[in-house]
Amino acid sequence: MTAVQPVPGTLPAALAEPTVPVRRGWIALIFSANLGVWMAFFTPIQILLPQQVESIAPVGKEGMLAVVTGLGALAAVLANPLAGALSDRTALRLAGRDVGRRHVWTVVGALLAAGSFLLLARQHTIAGVALAWVAAQLSLNAMLAALTSALPDRVPVAQRGGVSGWVGIPQALGLVVGAVLVTSVVTGTGAGYLVLALALLVLALPFALLTPDDPLPRTHRSTLRWRQLLAGMWVDPRRHPDFAWAWGTRFLVQMGNALGTLYLLYFLQDQVRHGDPEAGLLILILLYTAGMMATAVVSGRLSDRTGRRKVFVIWSGVIMAVAALLLAAAPVWPAALVAALLLGAGYGVYLAVDAALITQVLPVATDRGKDLGVINIANAAPQVLGPALSAPIVVHLGGYPTLYAVTAAVTLLGSVLVVNIRSVP
Repeated sequence: MTAVQPVPGTLPAALAEPTVPVRRGWIALIFSANLGVWMAFFTPIQILLPQQVESIAPVGKEGMLAVVTGLGALAAVLANPLAGALSDRTALRLAGRDVGRRHVWTVVGALLAAGSFLLLARQHTIAGVALAWVAAQLSLNAMLAALTSALPDRVPVAQRGGVSGWVGIPQALGLVVGAVLVTSVVTGTGAGYLVLALALLVLALPFALLTPDDPLPRTHRSTLRWRQLLAGMWVDPRRHPDFAWAWGTRFLVQMGNALGTLYLLYFLQDQVRHGDPEAGLLILILLYTAGMMATAVVSGRLSDRTGRRKVFVIWSGVIMAVAALLLAAAPVWPAALVAALLLGAGYGVYLAVDAALITQVLPVATDRGKDLGVINIANAAPQVLGPALSAPIVVHLGGYPTLYAVTAAVTLLGSVLVVNIRSVP
């Protein structure tokens, strides 16, 4: 997309590289907002949707769950970069003054996502579940586009690794909190969706209402033309090779994550033969989160201090691959416990450092939201392809050992390819 390029030295606050470190209060609020979003993303995928799909279609549940989650992920692929591009050029006036361009997407997305969960709670057909989940994905990805943009908008480069660690922790912690809410605080899928809707609003709205959001001056706004907007979703890898490699590495690692996590409940139920697979899943999630919390902030701060990112990404992939291979070689409960802890530790390092690395290879400041939305396709697209690949592997091509062996190979490849990024050490 052709954007108005500001004169050097006259960048407004919304486009300038941030230099003032963010404070603990700001970090706490964006942590809370991300906790709400990731709780809303992952709790349905890991617990509520499998339960709901199994109650509707117990025969063929794997295929039906793949359809539902795949359609939702496809919606995410489309919504995230589009919402990011629109937030880059959003201009609103309230009470006679310009307001920021990101927070409105957080607020509206939270309200619509909560409404989608209320709709999900009332569904009793696979088609109804799929449509309501697509609506939830569209809304949640509008929120995610705005929240992801906050990192390069407001956090200096020297602080991004540590802050990225805090922002990354909710990806696992959200599932833990969500799992406790829908299994211990309330029972039943309907009540689970209702409590998720309320939690999302309570956790996400304070960040939008209480933190600054710089408006974009009219002189720096590009004209909104839909054809150019859609064309702008393509970032030429020849002009921006580091951005392309960052996208590719993120895609492969997230593909490994999608392959390895979609069927965890069924893995415990059908392969490990755990006596209480739902309780077992919660234990694995707790161990995963403990590993992630132990490494995310620490590794992020170490990468800030050393100025190096790639070596952390590579080692994170090695650790996650070892965890997946352990599940492939020994699909038993004790091995699953160790693998969950290792996987969480590796993923914590990856999330913190890779998120900081990506903000350093964005092409232009005027398109931060759109470009991060394009990066987020690498998060969402594996959720489309993952079910399409994992279902036939589990059913026809060797079962869960093969699935986790493939997970290890894909994850390791994705992390190693980060060496091709030249502008970041």
